Amino acid sequence: MARASNKTGVAARRRLNRDQVLSTAIALADDAGIEMLTMRRLGEELGVEAMSLYTHVANKEDLLTAMVDAVFNEIELPSHSDDWKTAMRKRSVSFRAALSRHPWATGLKDSGTNPGPATLRHHDRVIGTLRNAGFSVAMAAHAFSAVDSYIYGFAMQEKSLPFHTEEETAAMAHIMLAQLPASEYPYLAELTADHVLQPGYSYGDEFPLGLDLILDGLEGWLGRHPAGSTA
Repeated sequence: MARASNKTGVAARRRLNRDQVLSTAIALADDAGIEMLTMRRLGEELGVEAMSLYTHVANKEDLLTAMVDAVFNEIELPSHSDDWKTAMRKRSVSFRAALSRHPWATGLKDSGTNPGPATLRHHDRVIGTLRNAGFSVAMAAHAFSAVDSYIYGFAMQEKSLPFHTEEETAAMAHIMLAQLPASEYPYLAELTADHVLQPGYSYGDEFPLGLDLILDGLEGWLGRHPAGSTA
């Protein structure tokens, strides 16, 4: 039996490649959370010893960097055929969708010291979209930071909510109303009753409105500081 098991392990190592290691790691993080992703657990998922993984990834940091890069590869790049606001809106919606599919990525972001090619390509295209629209270098940096802070922040807030469906939202809102005397918290009670408890309410619907507010603000800022001026 041991001999057969050894043959199976050798065959698995021969078939294994970096893409398989990466896709399995992402699936594991999606299902169980990034905290459950260890080299040992990943090896078990792939049917190999943990040490075999180091043939395909240098270390845990290399694995995490590659996972983040794979997420950035899923995000729609701003199109040169769109105006900058449309391009940034499409990219931002796509970004939020990717973070919804991979909630663990909101914690990792792109803070690695050696970002992958998809991450670099993505950042370069976003900056280029802003620069070509007339944003100065400094303004492009500020705009990039403002938009991405909103996307990451919204994704993290959405991830932390104790409800997901319309029914769960309504149930939680009723509990909140019961615990919030309108005489003490009139505006919170009003928002809960007149907004959250309305049919079809979904917290996720807040995202495009907030995004448009930011993009409209950046458009007005750009209008007041044309290319070459000091913001």
